[in-house]
Parts: sequence; C-alpha cells; structure tokens
Amino acid sequence: MTEVPTRRPQGAPCWVSLMVRSLPVTQEFYSGLFGWEFQPGPRHFGPYVRATLDGRMVAGIGEAPRGRRLPIAWTTYLSSPDADATAELIRVCGGTVAVGPLDADDEAGRMVIAADPSGAVFGVWQPGLHPGLQVSGEPGSLAWSELVTREAGAVAKFYTAVFGYESEATGGATAADHLTLRLNGRRVAGVHGVGRALPADRGAHWMTYFAVADPDAAAARVVELGGRVLDEPADRAFGRQATVADVEGAVFTVIRPTAAG
Repeated sequence: MTEVPTRRPQGAPCWVSLMVRSLPVTQEFYSGLFGWEFQPGPRHFGPYVRATLDGRMVAGIGEAPRGRRLPIAWTTYLSSPDADATAELIRVCGGTVAVGPLDADDEAGRMVIAADPSGAVFGVWQPGLHPGLQVSGEPGSLAWSELVTREAGAVAKFYTAVFGYESEATGGATAADHLTLRLNGRRVAGVHGVGRALPADRGAHWMTYFAVADPDAAAARVVELGGRVLDEPADRAFGRQATVADVEGAVFTVIRPTAAG
C-alpha cells in the first residue's frame, strides 16, 4: 500500500465522502467492488461510516436525513491548516460557503463545504484526530481528483488564489483546456475544461478517481452490483479508465494509472 503523510499540504486532496439514501445498500456495493470494510464515524449529520482497506481509511459514507433530497455525489476535500481562514478566502475570491466552518463531533477535525465560482462543490478539511486518507494510489483507494468545468483557466485562478497551487497546461495533443495543479512541484489535481460538453445534469464538479487493477473487470463488476457504466473502459493519457455510477447514481471513475499518471 502507498501510505500518505499524516498531514497533507494545504490544497492537497485529503479525503472523499459520499452522502446516500441507504447506507447498507451503498456499503454492500463498495464492499463488493473494492473490498472495503467499514467502521463507525461521527454522526454530526446522521449515520456515517469510514471505509477502510486493510485497516487504513480511504473514504467516508453518510446517510442523508429522510425526506431531504441531497445530491448523490462524491465530494473531494482539500486540506487546510485553518478551515476558518480558508472559508473566508473562498468568499473573498468569489466562491460560496454552504456549510461551516464547523467541528466534527468526535474531534476528528474542522470542515467546510463550499462551491467555486463555476458551482463545483468541494470540501475543506482541517485535520484533528482524523488525518484523512491513510492510503492512496493502490487498488480500492483514491488515485486522482479532477475538476470538470466549462473553462479551465478562469476557475483555476480561484483555486490558485485560495490554496496556492501552481497551474500549468497539460501536454499532449488531446489535452485541450486541461491544467495540472501542483504544490511544491508535485501534481495533486487536474482541471479539465470541457466547454459545452459539460453535463447539464451535473454541471461543474470534482470527479473522483479510484485505482483498480483491471478497469474492464471493475466496470463489469459495477454492473453486477447494480450500478451502470457511463463511459466504457478506454486507454487515456494517464491510464486505462471507465466512468461508472454506483447503485444510487453517484458517478466516479475507475482507473489503472500509468507509471507517469
């Protein structure tokens, strides 16, 4: 397993979470797909579990309150040493703070849910007792995070101002309007401007990529477990990948990263 540092630098993706209608149904899906096991987490917003691989935390899943129709989507959390200061900077730079800053109820950390100027929702996590991801890049864990938006350059300026990223155009003939975000020279996330191809039903959003050993087999397994394949497995710039939806419709990508990816 690739273990991650206890504290990630500001702006690095440090956690992913999902709000669902049925926690047991969703747990069964991801256990069957990735081999995740689950342990109880904070109940600030209701039932919540932390997913683990070999005892190391990889994601969080919570159950939405009955009667509330919240979007079923994975949320990427970006690390911050000071969630309150980051929330204020988000507002100053044209973003919106929807939730927080507030403390998790087991002293896990301090969190914010926000949206960038294009409307893409993301989280901010200030670690307390819960550092965030404990493994990444291995099958069943987070491999990559990428913002899908209408135009990459404009929204990248927001993230650069808030989190201090360095941004650069991604090379290659197929990399039109694609930026890589770096911290201290290290790739941490991407921004992909897709213009009018932006899905009308989702709008701008952060795409969560989970590593798998075999994207073709993983896509087939998604269907067996009641999910859907949205984009069939194909070789892309950073590895073979497929975009899928889980049993409740949450969209994510499974990828076998290349050595460079």
